Amino acid sequence: MTAPQERPRSPSPAIALSLFLAGALVHANAATAAGYPAKPIRIIMPNSAGAATDTVARILAAKLTDVTGQQIIIDNRPGGGGVIGMEAVKNAAPDGYTLAQCGISQAIRPALYRKLPFDTVRDFTRVSLYGAVPNVLVVHPSLPARTLKEFVAYAKANPGKINYASSGVGFSTHLTMELFKTTAGIDLVHVPYKAGAQGNTEVLAGQVKTEFANLPSQLQNVKAGRLVALAVTSAKRNPELPAVPTVIESGYPGFEVTVWYGLCAPAKTPRDVTASLEAAVAKTLAAPDLQQKFAAQGVEPRPVAGAEFDRFFAAEVARWAKVVKDAGIKPE
Repeated sequence: MTAPQERPRSPSPAIALSLFLAGALVHANAATAAGYPAKPIRIIMPNSAGAATDTVARILAAKLTDVTGQQIIIDNRPGGGGVIGMEAVKNAAPDGYTLAQCGISQAIRPALYRKLPFDTVRDFTRVSLYGAVPNVLVVHPSLPARTLKEFVAYAKANPGKINYASSGVGFSTHLTMELFKTTAGIDLVHVPYKAGAQGNTEVLAGQVKTEFANLPSQLQNVKAGRLVALAVTSAKRNPELPAVPTVIESGYPGFEVTVWYGLCAPAKTPRDVTASLEAAVAKTLAAPDLQQKFAAQGVEPRPVAGAEFDRFFAAEVARWAKVVKDAGIKPE
């Protein structure tokens, strides 16, 4: 922007978080006075148990239980590329007691299906983001590559001979690799699995040689030397793997993918209820013990709520629609 006068400086991240929490708590008072929450809250997870997304959500749920005083239950509803779980939330009462784990897959989904049983934007209220992680490119030690440069050179010398795993067609692990294939000009063979944990196991066993995995799902295997991490997709190196470079610094400027986690509610959920939820998530993310557990998984706390979450979501929908189109994936 070009303004005739100097703009005020943006607050530091720490101050911004404090202001967000304070504001959200003001809104929360009205909902608390109305007695919300008065019973357990269910978060429907449109993924399988054991996946990285599930692991992070359960860490959040445990601390959110302490903050709200009500049990937060994770209800896994995998299937249909995540459609089954999200449809259940769309059809739930808009009272704040049934939420969805809504993440990057929800932003990708509109580009994958000609017709969905819900409108990804209008049928849900985005409550708050709560975390973000990079994907990490891992290879089985039997693959002769220890850097991203070596991996690309080997792939170019062996076109169509390297298999890569993913958690399914259209999921972030699949599209991250498709984006990288296009960027690096390499030819790999996609092996989709019904659940991320299955693909992770196959790569660990060497049945499939590589994958872009959500960092939490393969972090311990990398640290133990059972897999080799070549690069992470974040803009900066992850503190849990400080020796692993980013894709950007490995020679691919602008290549950044963030796998994000958030909470959504059915459309028409009352504003005082969503405000209370925003406040509870913000307070949860500010807790040192939660931050420590997130850090151990390579997760960055990210309290982004309300209109800012809406803008972020819209940008992600547009971005991944282009990736799907460029990858030649035809909508079902």
